[in-house]
Amino acid sequence: MRSHLLKLCTIIVAVLFSGCPPKTEVAGGGGGNGAAGGGDILIGEYGSLTGGQATFGTSTHQAIIMAMDEINAAGGVNGRKIKVLTEDDESKTEEAANAVTKLISQNNVLTILGEVASSCSLAAAPICQSNKVPMITPSSTNPEVTKKGDYIFRTCFTDDYQGENIARYAATQLHYKKAAILTDVKNDYSTGLTTTIDRVFTSLGGKIIAKQSYANLDSDFRSQLTAIRAANPEVIFVPGYYTDVGQIAIQARDLGMKQPLMGGDGWESPKLIEIGGKALEGCMYTNHYFYGDPNPMVHNFVQKYKERFGSIPDGMAALGYDAARVLADAIKRAKKLDGPSLRDAIAATKSFQGVTGTITLGPDRDAVGKKIVIEEVKNGQLTLKATIEPSAGGSATPATAKH
Repeated sequence: MRSHLLKLCTIIVAVLFSGCPPKTEVAGGGGGNGAAGGGDILIGEYGSLTGGQATFGTSTHQAIIMAMDEINAAGGVNGRKIKVLTEDDESKTEEAANAVTKLISQNNVLTILGEVASSCSLAAAPICQSNKVPMITPSSTNPEVTKKGDYIFRTCFTDDYQGENIARYAATQLHYKKAAILTDVKNDYSTGLTTTIDRVFTSLGGKIIAKQSYANLDSDFRSQLTAIRAANPEVIFVPGYYTDVGQIAIQARDLGMKQPLMGGDGWESPKLIEIGGKALEGCMYTNHYFYGDPNPMVHNFVQKYKERFGSIPDGMAALGYDAARVLADAIKRAKKLDGPSLRDAIAATKSFQGVTGTITLGPDRDAVGKKIVIEEVKNGQLTLKATIEPSAGGSATPATAKH
C-alpha cells in the first residue's frame, strides 16, 4: 500500500509541475515551438542566477539577452525572432539537470545555452545529448564537458589549455621554481585545472612542494594555509572560484604569507576584489578577454554593456555574448531547424569574429586557437599583465600599457 501511495504522489507532483511556467522569459515575444513551423525560434538558457556562483550566471545571462535583442532588432534570423527561455539552476548540479529537462520536455526549445560552472554542464550535457538538442556552453572549461556527446559544444578554451599557459607563465616568465596548490576537491573545474598545472609546472623543472584541499564555500582555510606556509613556496596556485579565492587571500595575509596567488578564469567576477581587497594585490589569473582592449569590437561591446547594465562586463559576459552570436549564426546556416541540422551547422563554425577572439570549433567541438590574457590585481584594479597568442607557440607577450 505504501508503495502504491508513493507512486500516486509522484504522478500527482509530476502533473502539477508540468504546468509551471519558466522562471524567466525574456528576449523576444509571441508564440512558436522552436522548430520549422514559423513563429519565434525558442532557445533555452540555464545558469546560476542565484546561489554560490550567481555573478557567473547573471553576467552571462545579461550578455546573451543583449546579443539576442540586437539580432532581433536587426530583423532576427531568416526573418524570425529568437526568444530565450531562461531557467535558474541556483548554482546546483541537480537543478541544472532539472532545468534542462524542463526546457526540452516542456518548453520544446530548439537548442540550449549554458552553463558556466563545469559541474553543472556535466550534469546537463547528457540530457541534451540523449534528446539530440545541441548545447553550447559559453565558458565551461573542463575537458570532459564536450566528451559527453556530439551535440555538446563550447566557445571557450579548455582547462588543459589555460592550465598549461598559467603554469608555463609562472615557470618561464616569472621563474618560480617551488609552488603549492590549493584545490577545491568538490569542483570538477578545480580538480581538472589542478591536474594540468601540476603536470606542466613540474615538466618545466618546477616542484609542487605542498598540496592542500578544501570544498567550495568553506569559510576557514587556515589549517591548509598553515601547512603551505611551512613548505615556503614561491607561489600558490588556487584554481578555484571567486567565492573562495578572496577569503583564501585574506587568511593567507593574516598568517603573514606574502606569496602571490595564481589561478584560472574561475576568479573572474566583479565580486573578487570586493571580497579580497588589498589581500589580492599582485595576484594573477588567466582570462578570456581584457575589458580595456582597444580592439573596436571589444570597445563597442563594453560600451553597450555598460550603458545597458551599468557595469563593466566581465569575461563571462563576453563569452555569453559570443556564444549567443555563434548560435544565431549557426541557426541562420542550418539546412533545417531541427537538432541534427543545427548540430551540423554549429560544428561547421569557422573563423567567427567574437569579442573574445576568433572562434573556430575543432573536431572535438571545442574552440581552438584562442588567445589567453593574464590579469593582475594592482592598486585594487584589474590590469593586463600579459597576452598569450596561440600563433606565438604559447609564449607570453608582457603588457606595457596600463588600463
